[in-house]
Amino acid sequence: MTENDAATLPSFEDAIAFVREHAGDARLPSGESLAAHAEGTASIVRKLNVDPPAVLAAALFTLTPCLDDPEHLLAERFGEEVAQLVANVRKLLRLGTLSLHAAAQNVQSESGSRDAEAERRAQIEALRKMLLAFAQDIRVVLIRLASRLQSLRYYAATKTSPGIEVARETLEIYAPLANRLGIWQLKWELEDLAFRFEDPETYKRIAKLLDEKRVERETYVARAIEQLEEELASAHIKAEVSGRPKHIYSIWRKMRGKALDFADVYDVRAFRVIVPDIKDCYTVLGIVHNLWQPVPKEFDDYISRPKPNGYKSLHTVVIGDDGRAFEVQIRTQEMHRFAEYGVAAHWRYKEAGTRGYGGQFSASEKYDEKIAWLRQLLAWKDDVAEGGEDASKPWEQLRQATLDDDHIYVLTPQARVIALPQGATPVDFAYHLHSELGHRCRGARVDGAMVPLNTPLANGQTVEIVAVKEGGPSRDWLNPQLGYLQSSRARQKVRAWFNAIDLQENIANGRAMVEKTLQREGKTSVSLDQLATKLGFKSPEDLFNVVGKEEYSLRNIEQALSEAPPPEPQPEAPAQFEKRGSGASVAHGASAGVLVVGVDALLTQLARCCRPAPPDDISGFVTRGKGVSIHRNDCPMFQRMAARAPERVLQTAWSAEVLGGRGASVYPVDIAIEAQDRQGLLRDISEVFAREKVNVVGVKSQSRRDTAFMQFTVEVSNSTQVQRACALLGEVPGVVRAARKS
Repeated sequence: MTENDAATLPSFEDAIAFVREHAGDARLPSGESLAAHAEGTASIVRKLNVDPPAVLAAALFTLTPCLDDPEHLLAERFGEEVAQLVANVRKLLRLGTLSLHAAAQNVQSESGSRDAEAERRAQIEALRKMLLAFAQDIRVVLIRLASRLQSLRYYAATKTSPGIEVARETLEIYAPLANRLGIWQLKWELEDLAFRFEDPETYKRIAKLLDEKRVERETYVARAIEQLEEELASAHIKAEVSGRPKHIYSIWRKMRGKALDFADVYDVRAFRVIVPDIKDCYTVLGIVHNLWQPVPKEFDDYISRPKPNGYKSLHTVVIGDDGRAFEVQIRTQEMHRFAEYGVAAHWRYKEAGTRGYGGQFSASEKYDEKIAWLRQLLAWKDDVAEGGEDASKPWEQLRQATLDDDHIYVLTPQARVIALPQGATPVDFAYHLHSELGHRCRGARVDGAMVPLNTPLANGQTVEIVAVKEGGPSRDWLNPQLGYLQSSRARQKVRAWFNAIDLQENIANGRAMVEKTLQREGKTSVSLDQLATKLGFKSPEDLFNVVGKEEYSLRNIEQALSEAPPPEPQPEAPAQFEKRGSGASVAHGASAGVLVVGVDALLTQLARCCRPAPPDDISGFVTRGKGVSIHRNDCPMFQRMAARAPERVLQTAWSAEVLGGRGASVYPVDIAIEAQDRQGLLRDISEVFAREKVNVVGVKSQSRRDTAFMQFTVEVSNSTQVQRACALLGEVPGVVRAARKS
């Protein structure tokens, strides 16, 4: 808004007159007259140096129920911006007084007593964030805070109680928001008034212990500041000195948080001195100790020994002229900015309670940065409030300043706040509450109205899920183009459900295929457990699964059934079924046919990393305790080991019998295949191996994005068989690459 626009706006007095004209004798549920509340709220907002449209909105927002067409009437009389502000404040009011007690009861029943308090704290934090996220303009939050303060002032003036829920909501939601935004004028009064209604006996006891009125304390603080400023000026030190007496609620929080008696709370009155550099900090400390008598045990040097969270400052307690103690904090501008806007921000340990006073709290850096940015804008607004050419700049940003959170905050019908990703739908909401509720979700009501399940939710809405007694999710929910799911957590739960269904289907199909094979072979009496064990599977279900997915050929089962039955197993040595090719496998102890040059009768073994086979160029590497490991010369692992310990490399070669094709041993070799995943692919690949009389002793398969990655361990007498098999595998439809694994 430009200066010309502001000049054309009706005045504050015009707005109040408009409210009195239309409100008449109308009263709020608290009993306060609508006109009095409007005037009080607007007066509080004016003291915050807020721009004229916000002041007018603060006066007018309670009037809308008394108007026939409030949006049109307010826009016509006070402008579109004021009307929009009023509408946004009404949105916040629509949330009503959120019953934290009811939310805590829900959490208690769901989580059990141990986690109830942690869940309750999470709910309170979610409520704070929801209020900021729900407001489209930070000025809306300021108006809401001012309205709550005006209501508490009315209750205090009339000596009536607003009820425990309003007091608790103020202490846990609104006062912390004012604190985070640095609006100290509202924060301390909101806390004291709410504390007065929540725990009147403790409030009166602390007030009595203070033994002086607030005005008297403020007068003493002002006099002490003046005395300190004179001494600093004499020492030619530029410094900002500020101070305020600690209010009653803050004293009680500190007594409880640090387990202190009232006599041990030395910062009932406190000053803060901000200077240009560190050297000045210690100079000011000397001046303070010269002016007033220090309390030796109450000095903390957080500059030379910063707190774990990075906080730096000098803290000292001195005895004033009246014999009472007060605290002085001394820091540089940089330290002050870090304390106010950084990770050590004052509001964090205030809200963390006992844990916070001990330096423990969890940080959300992104959220903290946005809070700090809002606080800086509000501080800048106060700095330029006196006018000048920059006076309107802060509000140009503040009008558009909303806490651009990564989440939205919606409510269950029991007033529990749920944080969801931006764009989340009722299905995301259902899965957040419970996996089973998500599976059975069939409809949703948002603010009482039925909506499609892919409807994006908005801040502050109340969501109710309509579910069937039994059922599962739809595969459409996994289609990103249909927009049913935004949460990765919900997508994982849907995929897990379908994976479980697919597993059961594969097991059922595989069982039918295996049983059909047994019938065809006349082996229906064979134990499925024994058959699975012989074929290398832990259970029949594992066998059925790979058969059902066509990742395991039924010919392997036929071959196992056609072999002579093994001897009766002995208890101490169970019978094992071994698959063999045309020769004895070196994997089961057959001779590898490897000669180590210059050494006789040396134990050798073929390395599994590269699986050499004749006539590969090979070398030996002496291992510790397992003889000589035989590697292909191009094996990367062998090359690394040889570079580290060349003295352990031995020259080796295949025997003449093996190279001449007269050897009886077969060698395990790995073949890697990449192919387009399709039905029947495994069957076609298995047929190639069968035609080539290549025995398959191991299969690994994985599918990613319609591409199958397979590794077959086969037994061959030489590497020429591998090359021929790879060439034939390359001709199988869909196979992109087939090669010996290096």
